[in-house]
Amino acid sequence: MSDLRVPSLDTLPLTRGQRVLVRANLNVPMRDGVITDDLRITSAIPTLRELLDRGAAVVLCCHVGRPKGTVVPELSVKPIAARVSELLGMPVPVAPQVVGFEAQAMADSLGPGEIMMIENVRFEPGETKNDPAFAANLSELADLYVNEAFGDSHRPHASIVGPPAVRPSAGGRLLEREVDVLGGLLEAPKRPFIAILGGAKVSDKLGVIESLLTKCDRILVGGAMAFTFLVAEGGSVGSSLVEEDQVDACRKLLESGRVTIPVDIIAATEMSADADVRTVPAGSIPDDWMGLDVGPETAAIYADALADAATVLWNGPMGVFELAPFAAGTRTVAEAVADCAGFTVVGGGDSAAAIREMDLADRVDWVSTGGGASLELLEYGDLPGLRALRESKQA
Repeated sequence: MSDLRVPSLDTLPLTRGQRVLVRANLNVPMRDGVITDDLRITSAIPTLRELLDRGAAVVLCCHVGRPKGTVVPELSVKPIAARVSELLGMPVPVAPQVVGFEAQAMADSLGPGEIMMIENVRFEPGETKNDPAFAANLSELADLYVNEAFGDSHRPHASIVGPPAVRPSAGGRLLEREVDVLGGLLEAPKRPFIAILGGAKVSDKLGVIESLLTKCDRILVGGAMAFTFLVAEGGSVGSSLVEEDQVDACRKLLESGRVTIPVDIIAATEMSADADVRTVPAGSIPDDWMGLDVGPETAAIYADALADAATVLWNGPMGVFELAPFAAGTRTVAEAVADCAGFTVVGGGDSAAAIREMDLADRVDWVSTGGGASLELLEYGDLPGLRALRESKQA
């Protein structure tokens, strides 16, 4: 782990009253301005409390949605600030802008143990472009920097890689734990190590599959990406999603002998909660039918494979679990992961949402807050945000 470890809060040269810019991953789902899942917010609270208890003046920032460099009122951080305020039990005022005179004045007026938020950093076009001028203005808000946004650390955006270049920096407690857990899967996982990968597109996970094959004993494939593997094996998949340009790559992966694909499929004529549904052999899906979940035999095979695993990584649902007729495969896998006596990791994204929805998260050793970041760390062995911390003045 020495090559991945980042400076921790324990080494941050913080003195009472200093301003600390905290970049957090608080892009939570909202409906009509109401937060529907606050996991990312609650996960950041321990780091915020620790800094405030040490007398820091905290300037909190995050992004919400994809406003593409313009101000979109519906994507304001105000609902997030209100929830942070509830959890901390103190006011969390929001600057009316990201950087500029008013934001700077509010930051300058913060006392020890006080906190504020700046507006959605993606309201500024310089955020996603990693504009040096914007990064410099952002850095001026504080004396120190803490990255608590593991789920965004795969993006070389200004708020992720800019401040560490000019400010003493550290990773937050959540980011530090994410790096320890996921880095441990790369470095020295206990065996047998089984990975379950689902999701829509093989192209999104081809690199991580190739990387995991150098470390895993077996990879179990589900979700829509399984159909490209089935085509590579010569099967008929009806109107299921297939990436034709990935068929040859899937064929090569199957030749490893360590990639397992479904033997049966839950198929339907349409993606609907009241569609006609049938269980069919995986490579014999009728024309005009589409596969929307792994079948019961596949789910049982996958559950059996997980039973004796010493290490398990799960990323991606087995089917369209949001609709009841296509949720059984994901539930069976989720329960098998929860029942496994080995070290179990859920790699963020939809699989994390599924395991929480099924009330099984407390039976898993680690549920990552970063879907894309988790996959990129496993694929490439590092992330831009982590490198920036290691190369910071503090490191």
